[in-house]
Amino acid sequence: MITSYYDFDVVVIGAGHAGCEAALAAARLGAKTALLTMNCDSVGQMSCNPAIGGVAKGQIVREIDALGGEMGQVIDATGIQYRMLNLSKGAAMHSPRAQADKKAYQFEMKRRIEDQVGLTLRQELVEEILSEPWPAGEGTLALPTDSTENVTTPAFQLTGVRVRGGGVYRCRAAIITTGTFLQAIMHTGEAKTAGGRAGDGTTGTMSDCLTRLGIELRRFKTGTPCRLNGRTIDFSVCSEQPGDAVPQPFSFLNDTIKQSQISCWLTETNEYMHGLIRNNLHRAPMYSGQIQSTGPRYCPSIEDKVVRFAEKPSHHIFLEPEGRNTWEYYCNGISTSLPRDVQDEMVRSIRGLERAEIMRYGYAVEYDFAPPTQLRSTLETKRVEGLYFAGQINGTTGYEEAAGQGLLAGINAALKLAGKPALIIDRSLGYLGVLIDDLVTKGVDEPYRMFTSRSEYRLLLRQDNADRRLTPLGRRIGLVTDERWNRLEQHEGEIARGLELLEAIRHQGATLAEWLRRPEINWAELQSISSDVATLAIGKPAQDQLVIETKYAGYIKRQSAEIERQSKIQVVRIPDSFNFQAVAQLRREAKEKLTRIRPTDLGQASRISGITPADLTILLLYLKEPERLANDA
Repeated sequence: MITSYYDFDVVVIGAGHAGCEAALAAARLGAKTALLTMNCDSVGQMSCNPAIGGVAKGQIVREIDALGGEMGQVIDATGIQYRMLNLSKGAAMHSPRAQADKKAYQFEMKRRIEDQVGLTLRQELVEEILSEPWPAGEGTLALPTDSTENVTTPAFQLTGVRVRGGGVYRCRAAIITTGTFLQAIMHTGEAKTAGGRAGDGTTGTMSDCLTRLGIELRRFKTGTPCRLNGRTIDFSVCSEQPGDAVPQPFSFLNDTIKQSQISCWLTETNEYMHGLIRNNLHRAPMYSGQIQSTGPRYCPSIEDKVVRFAEKPSHHIFLEPEGRNTWEYYCNGISTSLPRDVQDEMVRSIRGLERAEIMRYGYAVEYDFAPPTQLRSTLETKRVEGLYFAGQINGTTGYEEAAGQGLLAGINAALKLAGKPALIIDRSLGYLGVLIDDLVTKGVDEPYRMFTSRSEYRLLLRQDNADRRLTPLGRRIGLVTDERWNRLEQHEGEIARGLELLEAIRHQGATLAEWLRRPEINWAELQSISSDVATLAIGKPAQDQLVIETKYAGYIKRQSAEIERQSKIQVVRIPDSFNFQAVAQLRREAKEKLTRIRPTDLGQASRISGITPADLTILLLYLKEPERLANDA
């Protein structure tokens, strides 16, 4: 067979949410990039829930946008309902969420991919990752990944990828973003079908190739509910769930959402349906033994809900439209892999769905993932130089988590090829930093989903200040446009003028800042108190920042002090060549875990499960006085 060769800097494998962000970021940073997908009609497709954002996930989307990513702009262009969640709670819990016109979102993302200079989209099935031994050509391999010996170099150097049909894409970096498609099997009752999504296949030989390279793979499970024909739903007996009266955009570049909104609807399960599920658990793959893999704890199937929460008489079902030009509705809350006949009866037992017609049946998917402790903080594999993983291959779940990983993998691949420092976001700067640090430091034993509770600094990592936190980083690496930067500078200027005024003007013996700290005082009331505030020419985003920053000033100051204390540990770097096995005073468990994870600093070392304060003290002393401790040993 004649082989065709194509030369690129970066090749991205998979065009889901991670792949799209990775490819766009790499191309925008000057890398000649190819985005390879099994089907060009599936670029940016929403395989499951037709929505973007949610608790903590909305914060991630705002951070992606702040760095110059695309997800926020695409959902602003194609959303059909917008809601700010948790408004009854504090500002740190406020999380934007939007229903998407599923197809419009997909087409809008595909158009942006096609428009991007320096990015080539191609329909290809990747069959093999090509590499040479490390150092290239000398045949020197690092030790196996499960070794307790000190490993400081990769085993292989990436050289390209081979696709079905005789093509080879030569490249210096490749990013695998294959989602749930590695060795994927779909389950509906007893029926099993190869594929990572209904209507699509699997990635063929990719898993075998990764295993040959020494990458460890395990299995996870996810699932999706049935979809219904909206014409057959009785909405009159369901509860309407409208969007916000004034929808807030995700992207800092957008001031308003102009398109009309569409309502979602609420119904619930019942005791009859629960009994039906219990009577058919022996036919449910998760309970029959057909599926052995671990599924997402925080997005369980309806089978799991009925078993784990047996005392609950009902569970909410959100009926969510999949677009403006379709009658298809997504049944959020009843993900299932029960057989088709059980799904039919189950759906028709629900209030409002007595005559509902199923358009697509629910199913579960088992797939391979690579435990993410095999990655560096840049998302480059430790085993293969130039090979990056992003998205569900790293054991995560959710479009937003995938897109965030893809963005950072694309950025770091392009920066490395350009000989520039990597972009590593600290946990105190963003949920993206929390996400990556959790993955590469702690690993996963179930599909990882972001929550606000995962961040120790969530009061600082709010959705409303993502641009102030991360856009300067995006600007520094060259991903933020002049338009975005100019808008941020204007925004910061308005905030600075507002702060100066609040501290300078007094009313009845107290500064306006002191007035604003009172729980009952908001910006509108402050305007009635002071004409200076009423005439202050600043936009609502700046007003909101002033209110939040002023009211939470004490808490923010305490969190900032904690970050400062932690930074003293964080700055103690651990050299890449450091040999943990040579530290005689360390426990065997500590040596093994530190060698496997290879933390870059003491802060990361402290977050490794099983590492004790005593281990850290020994490590700190050894980093400062290695010769004395070695002699003492």
